[in-house]
Amino acid sequence: MKSKPSRDIEKDYPLPQFIEKLRRLADALESGQRFEIQIAGERISVPVRATYNIEHERGAKEEEVEFQIKWSV
Repeated sequence: MKSKPSRDIEKDYPLPQFIEKLRRLADALESGQRFEIQIAGERISVPVRATYNIEHERGAKEEEVEFQIKWSV
């Protein structure tokens, strides 16, 4: 199996699209199914075994909340 190249992308979405993606994620989690999403042109398939966490960062001029989903390949 060929490994995929490293990738580190941050993509902004209009609020309605962001809400729709969160809603689809919640539906997949509730039903115990894998979650599929396309980010910046690449389709990502998140397995059911993934782990989920929420991160909060605070700097001098801004704050950030990240919803993270991680899994081993």
